[in-house]
Amino acid sequence: MSYSQQLKTAVEKVDALLAQQLLQPHVHHAFLTVDSDALDIHWNFTKGHFQNGTKVTNANPFLSTSVAKTVTATLIMILQEEGKLDVEDRLSEYLSSEIMNGLHTFQGIDYSCEIRIKQLLQHTSGLPDYFVDAPTAGPTFMELLFIDAERFWQPLETLQFAKTKLQPHFPPGDGYHYSDTEYVLLGLLIEELTGKPLHDVYHEKIFAPLQMKQTYMHLRSKPTDSSTKNLAEVFISDAEISAFKSLSADWAGGGIATTAQDLLKFHKALFEEKLISKKGFRAMQKWTEESFGLSYGYGLRKLDLKKLNPEFGKYSLIGHSGTTGSFMYFCPELQVYLTGTFDQSDYQRTHVNFLMEVLTLLKQSSKKNK
Repeated sequence: MSYSQQLKTAVEKVDALLAQQLLQPHVHHAFLTVDSDALDIHWNFTKGHFQNGTKVTNANPFLSTSVAKTVTATLIMILQEEGKLDVEDRLSEYLSSEIMNGLHTFQGIDYSCEIRIKQLLQHTSGLPDYFVDAPTAGPTFMELLFIDAERFWQPLETLQFAKTKLQPHFPPGDGYHYSDTEYVLLGLLIEELTGKPLHDVYHEKIFAPLQMKQTYMHLRSKPTDSSTKNLAEVFISDAEISAFKSLSADWAGGGIATTAQDLLKFHKALFEEKLISKKGFRAMQKWTEESFGLSYGYGLRKLDLKKLNPEFGKYSLIGHSGTTGSFMYFCPELQVYLTGTFDQSDYQRTHVNFLMEVLTLLKQSSKKNK
């Protein structure tokens, strides 16, 4: 069988594999881009419908959720290379006392002014996560999103929730705790250093140079491509929430709307060192353990697939994923990029199993080609 025939078989199998996901409960649609210059693969898949029966297309952007953290972290590294900051610096050197006061008190000791920028990037500051951590009293933040779906949240309001309702987990640098609160602070830092709204800096430094014309900050800006259609619906299990104004709470840590093709442009530019230098990108890959098989750098996550599945082999994925089953990964061993989403919170972890199945098909084609 020729390589072109092998690829034709592989694309049919990937297409069928994606179609299978739509048979699962609460999965209404899915987006997937698979790209590899090394394997001569450039595949785009879009499946499913809106609840009204309208078919989703590549012109329908989706919420990136936490995939946006890689974009925000890259922006911080760009500002470092422009001489506007150093990730080793303390955050208190840049942000006001209003923001810093009461930010981090652990076991009676105030560590607020000890937090370094790099610790925010890598989730090692000890700060609580306003999205996930449970307060000692009252509703969780996720419950608030449903209680008042019409509320438009400002970054300082989410920060205030973390300060007043939650407790830090450890002194800065003494552990790992994933926290969206840290990325709110990074967004505020970017605005302080540039004097511009975060969504404008995204556009100026990343979206416009990379021609990411269908990417924008949800509820705060618009895509530059006028042909961009409605945001794809997003689901928390069986609840559809894409019309919630309260999603404005997901800001620098997850508030970007985008497409699989635009995410591919960004991720390739990052790995090809078109956005930051080799030194800067190497710094983003200083890994600390997140959990078994997972490591975290500066806005980047690394999956050791052999640890997650001993039969898989020594392959890895580097990039990020989000709570709605969104993903943006690069497999260096196969030189393959994978971007997309399931727009379903039930796929927050399940999407990894799906990506491993896709890579298994590509591994088989790659071996046959050799």
